[in-house]
Amino acid sequence: MKFIKRVILLLIAGIFFTGCFEDNDDVLRVASSTEINDFIWKGMNTFYVYKSEVDDLANDRFSSDGEYNDFLQNFASPESIFDALRTKEVVSVAGENIPVDEFSFLVDDYVALEKLFDGITQNNGMEYGLKRYPEPNESLVFGFVRYVLPGTDADAKGIKRGDIFNTIDGIQITDENFSSLLAPDSYTIGLATYDGTNVIATETSVSLTKTEYTENPVHIAKTLDVGGNPVGYLMYNGFTGDFDEELNAAFGTFSADGVTDLILDLRYNGGGSVTTAIDLSSMITGQFKDQVFSTEQWNVDRQEQLGDTNLFDDKIRTGTGINSLNLTRVFILTTVSSASASELVINGLDPYIDVIQIGTNSRGKFQASITLYDSSDFGRSGADIGHTYAIQPLVLKSLNAVGFTDYYGGFTPDILIEEDYTNLGILGETTEPFLSAAIDNILGNKSFATYNQLSLETLGESKMYNDNFQRMYIDINEDK
Repeated sequence: MKFIKRVILLLIAGIFFTGCFEDNDDVLRVASSTEINDFIWKGMNTFYVYKSEVDDLANDRFSSDGEYNDFLQNFASPESIFDALRTKEVVSVAGENIPVDEFSFLVDDYVALEKLFDGITQNNGMEYGLKRYPEPNESLVFGFVRYVLPGTDADAKGIKRGDIFNTIDGIQITDENFSSLLAPDSYTIGLATYDGTNVIATETSVSLTKTEYTENPVHIAKTLDVGGNPVGYLMYNGFTGDFDEELNAAFGTFSADGVTDLILDLRYNGGGSVTTAIDLSSMITGQFKDQVFSTEQWNVDRQEQLGDTNLFDDKIRTGTGINSLNLTRVFILTTVSSASASELVINGLDPYIDVIQIGTNSRGKFQASITLYDSSDFGRSGADIGHTYAIQPLVLKSLNAVGFTDYYGGFTPDILIEEDYTNLGILGETTEPFLSAAIDNILGNKSFATYNQLSLETLGESKMYNDNFQRMYIDINEDK
């Protein structure tokens, strides 16, 4: 696939509301709310995949420039108009109403957003999940450490996977305060124990501080001996394009080791780059080059110009040849934190090879977004220097080779196993429960009765503070 979208955007900009954009000049000025609102409406009108569901985004919504300007001035802030222009439609899945658009967002600092896409965050290194206490204390919340990033404050202070905490700065975590308690750059966690029923505070507390950190999403890559056969295990925590070479190198090692199966651990992977998802799927396979991986469904105004068919390929974005394993099955570990590009891999591979999913339901995110800047072609170059707002609207739905999409409820595992917070195990060790379940299947052990199925409600996780949390995105400027 070759992206020609940058050129097409220039054509779109040339025919659309040409009189409403002002040329940038060399005078530094602060853009007004109305000017920013103008950019937001045009971006959403041009690209929003659910444009047809929002009356105020219709091409014939305004009969004159005056009516359009009056509309823009009705909103006091960019945040308010952006919220008003998102669809409020819901779908019912298993009796639960799920918003059609949970993932479009606006930022007031696109430089910070660009760092997130490069894997750069403010981070103390403690990657955690948040769970409700068991009955009868459901309003209380505890955190559990999923993994620790090397070279961070949490690493230096001995925090490890499986640690439990239930207070922040001496305050019990609840379903009403967890977001505010864990947001600051510095805080102190109070450690606890959990026996499957009770969360009991200890006398130990640890102070943690966030600093700017770049995470390598290739967290663990190793070859295991499973019944005399080499099996690859990859814990991959984010589809970050800057680390595609490291991802490809891991598959080079798997190939050299002659792995006969792959266990792909996406249980904490909230997604990221579509290009990386295509390349990862091509690394797992290799025998389907130039066959359809996915197709894109844009809004009716953009489909003809921008609707792409994404193909399995043989090179990553840097031009390096892909190290492919040519597998006919893959084992994928998931939780509700497995979202967007993680699910794209599952959906894209499913028509071609046996995808054996182990864990719990994935998140249910099949739409991708792009970053739109306030410029004549919505690109970064020439963006209005009077503000740093950008919008990240959902612009397309992804369909696999047989047309499957709209998996709002996520993908259901073939083998159900919940994480056991009394015994999370050591990541990458064959005794770790999720990995052990995959190995059982590889060895033909079909007795799964001993797998933990006690479920506690998930309320959040450490990455929820990032603007790109559980988002899937494409780069309209990329020649790929």
